[in-house]
Amino acid sequence: MRSFYIVFVFLLSFISTATTYAQLPLTEYAEVTLLTCGPGDELYSVFGHTAIRVSDPGRNMDIVYNFGSFDFDTPNFYLKFVKGDLQYFVSVSSYTDFINEYEYLERTVYEQHLNLLPEQKQQIADELNTILLSDRRFYTYKFIDRNCTTMVADIIADNIESEISTDVSDKGKTNREILFGYLDNHFYENLGISLMFGYKTDKLSDKLFLPQELMEGVANTTIKSKPLAKPAITVNEGYTGERQTSFWNSYYSFVLLVLLLLYLTKYPTILLSYLTLSGLLGIFFLTVGFYSFHDEITQNYNALLFSPVFLLLVYFILAHKAKATIMTVYICLALLLIYIIFILNKPHLFIMLPLIVLHAVAIFRIVLLQKKSFIQNKPA
Repeated sequence: MRSFYIVFVFLLSFISTATTYAQLPLTEYAEVTLLTCGPGDELYSVFGHTAIRVSDPGRNMDIVYNFGSFDFDTPNFYLKFVKGDLQYFVSVSSYTDFINEYEYLERTVYEQHLNLLPEQKQQIADELNTILLSDRRFYTYKFIDRNCTTMVADIIADNIESEISTDVSDKGKTNREILFGYLDNHFYENLGISLMFGYKTDKLSDKLFLPQELMEGVANTTIKSKPLAKPAITVNEGYTGERQTSFWNSYYSFVLLVLLLLYLTKYPTILLSYLTLSGLLGIFFLTVGFYSFHDEITQNYNALLFSPVFLLLVYFILAHKAKATIMTVYICLALLLIYIIFILNKPHLFIMLPLIVLHAVAIFRIVLLQKKSFIQNKPA
């Protein structure tokens, strides 16, 4: 409670400051800059961060506006995140505090000074303070469509005479390909995203939704033959050494886990239990799209791999319905084949291969179980 009180007083003081600045025009010394922060080690920070800075030595003002704030103590935090109605909010801090935090986290921070007219700087400052002091301070987070980067991009784009360039290094890539490139040292996070995100993630990206993309887009934008921003400068050099990788969060540990399951599923009880869990997971993939407002997790074709049909298969086996079991096995094999064909050109094919092999072996073992049962029950 005490920590909440301190944070509340801290935010209240800055809101009060912002109210004062909102009533004052910026001076000729004012600058608006884009801050791009390198990735961190935690999943929520692995894609980096975007913020916008408004400084005016003439007003003794230097504020960073951060659209990426959220509260872990929000009731039903994870359910709200999955549903897509988790509220993010704008927070403010002094530039010094902002940089100190990233120095402590050993994350790189780049800064781009925007070449704006005085009236454009004023409009951006006014809009930021209006957002901060109104209901617009809160917004519903969307992983691709609405986040800290897209919110800042919209504010900049609304106050310049051109669109921000989309001619960036990620141009021509799908959303999944872009995300995949940030998760080299986060295997299980990558696996989770690969399983949770559906068909929309495989479409070509049509907007700048990650910090690095926006930094490149701003750098490549020209207005009336003049660059929108000065060359980016590094205001904090983060850790540049090789990131330590953990065996327990790697492809190798995943392969070992799958090999263990391959061995254990030779026992009928474990095999049927695994198929049951796979079927339940498939139902989750199919139904979560109706529950969630996140477009990224709709139309999830991973339900072809973790098929709800497995539940029917388990039922027919336990009910000793041989013909129905064999027919369902054929259906499961067909769904698995369709899945393999569908992801052949997808970036996550390699990390899904162990699961594909596991499911193929599990289905094959069902066939063997049925043959064994048939032989045992065959009259002499």
